[in-house]
Amino acid sequence: MIMRKLNVKLTVILVFLFVSAAYSQLIPNLGGQRVGTSSLQFLKIGMGARATGMGEAFVAVSDDISSLFWNPAGLVQFEEDGFTFSHTQWFVDTRIEYFGGVYHFLGKNAIGLSVTSLRTEDMKVTTEFQPTGTGEYFRYSDLAIGLSFAKQLTEQFSFGVTVKYIEESLGKLKMRGVVADLATFYRTGLGTSRFAVIISNFGSQVSPTGSVTRIDGSEFNSFQKFSPPTLFRIGFAIEPWMNEKNRITTSVQLNSPNDNAENVCFGVEYAYNDFLFLRTGYKLNVDAENISFGAGIKLPVSIAVTNLDYSFANFRQLGIAHRLSLNLTFGKK
Repeated sequence: MIMRKLNVKLTVILVFLFVSAAYSQLIPNLGGQRVGTSSLQFLKIGMGARATGMGEAFVAVSDDISSLFWNPAGLVQFEEDGFTFSHTQWFVDTRIEYFGGVYHFLGKNAIGLSVTSLRTEDMKVTTEFQPTGTGEYFRYSDLAIGLSFAKQLTEQFSFGVTVKYIEESLGKLKMRGVVADLATFYRTGLGTSRFAVIISNFGSQVSPTGSVTRIDGSEFNSFQKFSPPTLFRIGFAIEPWMNEKNRITTSVQLNSPNDNAENVCFGVEYAYNDFLFLRTGYKLNVDAENISFGAGIKLPVSIAVTNLDYSFANFRQLGIAHRLSLNLTFGKK
C-alpha cells in the first residue's frame, strides 16, 4: 500500500514536471537559434512504421523490436527474439533502409544489432563552367551500425545502451564517428503507466576527411567540426482502456534537441484482438512536420509471428513520407 502511494505521488510529480517543461520551453520557442548547428542529420529520421504512425511518441511504449532505434531499455519489455526490416521512401528520391535483430539471454538480458542505410542515386558533378556535367558522378550516403544491450534490474526498472559507428559520404569526403544512446524504462505500478528517459546520439564532434578540388585546381582539406544531433527525450505512456479484445495506448513525449527548439509529440494506437492496429500522432512546435497516421496487422506465419505496418507523415511543404516495416518474432508469445 505504501509503495502504491509512492508510485502515485511519483507519477503526479513527473507529469507536473513534464507539463511545466513543455510550457516553459514551447511558448517562447526557446532554442530556435540552435538550428543548423549539428551534423549527421540522418540520425534524427525516425525508423519503423509503428512508431512513426504514432507521431514518434514512442520512447515510453518501446515494447517491440523497434526499441533498437527508439529506446534500447525496451528490449527487455518483451520476450521474443526476432528481426525487423523497415523501408522509408524519403524525399528527392532518397531511400532509407533499416535492419535489426534482437536476442534474449539469461532471462532478463537482451542484445541487439541494427544497421541504418541512407543513399541517393548517382548525381552529375557540375561546375560553374560545366553546368550540364563534367562527365563524373557522385553519390551521397549514410551508414550507422549499432550494438545494443539491455538489462532488467527489477520488475519495474530496466536500462539500455546502444553504441553506434556512423559514416557519412559525399563524393570523396567521408565523416566518421561513434555515438551512444543511454536509456531507461520504468513501470510506475499505477495501472499500465510507464515512463522513459533517453539521451540519443551522444558523442564527440566530427569533421569530414578527404579533399576537394577547387575550380582553380587547388586542393582544400580543412573542414569545421560539428556536434552530432544529440537529443534528450522523456516520455509517458498508459492504456486508458483495455479489455480482452480492445486496447488503446496513449503516449506523450517531450523532445529537447541540441540543434533546435524543444517540441512535444502525442501518439495513439488502437488494437483490435491483437490483430488489427490503427495509429495516429501529432507534433507540436515542429516546423516541417505535424500529423501522421498508420495501420498494421499481426499474423502467425509458420514458426514466426509477423507484424506488417505502414505509416505516412505529413511534412508540410516537403510532402508525404511513406514507411513500411516488417517484424518477425520467434519464441514465446
